[in-house]
Amino acid sequence: MTLIELLIAVAIVGILAAIAIPGYQSYTMSANRTDATQSMTLDAQALERCYSQTFTYAGCATAPAGAAQSHQGFYTITIAVPIATSYTITAVPAKAPQTGDSACQQFTLNSAGQQGATNSAGAANTQTCWGST
Repeated sequence: MTLIELLIAVAIVGILAAIAIPGYQSYTMSANRTDATQSMTLDAQALERCYSQTFTYAGCATAPAGAAQSHQGFYTITIAVPIATSYTITAVPAKAPQTGDSACQQFTLNSAGQQGATNSAGAANTQTCWGST
């Protein structure tokens, strides 16, 4: 193998890496969004279970109000119970690579089942962030 052939092979590998790495990073961020949606859905289920037994969202031991890490730790999940008959769950990125996910910077889910999401500019981006739900 000559030096020119080796340089051509290295150039081809470099071009392929330049194409593949950004696509992989985008896929990873997209896949990690399920950490937020899954954690929020499980917290909502716990709150609804508590409400069906006590008729209040306040004081629910299985999903207490406040901030906690998501199951995989990519997001900070905050449960707010402003009044005893409603709640809002919010998720924001807590660690890389999700902190660089400008398409989905905040997820929300409320007691009415309304899903929401915003991008880094503050514009609604629910369909992209929550998927096809």
